[in-house]
Amino acid sequence: MRREYRGNQKEVLALSTYVKLMRAVESITARIHKHLASTGLTLSQFAVLEALYHLGPLYQREIGQKLLRSSGNITMVIDNLEKRGYVQRERKQEDRRFMMVRLTDDGSGLISKVFPPHAAEITREMSVLS
Repeated sequence: MRREYRGNQKEVLALSTYVKLMRAVESITARIHKHLASTGLTLSQFAVLEALYHLGPLYQREIGQKLLRSSGNITMVIDNLEKRGYVQRERKQEDRRFMMVRLTDDGSGLISKVFPPHAAEITREMSVLS
């Protein structure tokens, strides 16, 4: 038996719109990021590389805030990128709690190849909007 929410008209419209927006986001995200499979990067790994590529070295905490990821998640993502030689970390001498993350030459080379087709795919997907 199917049940639909029976709140007031404003709530029903808000919830319906929210669900449709989330479905649209999931759909476009899947299409745009399909090319990442060939790079061996996860969406989160790509996002970290892209942030460092465009913004320069960042503290690990800043990366997590920019990407809306938990500190535990971002640590794991950066661990994996570091193992692959795409980023390097260094502790700030004045306050060892802070970890600066930088692209390596390999990381910079990879993101400079992967980002242009990514930007082109976003442009193509968004071109249907007026």
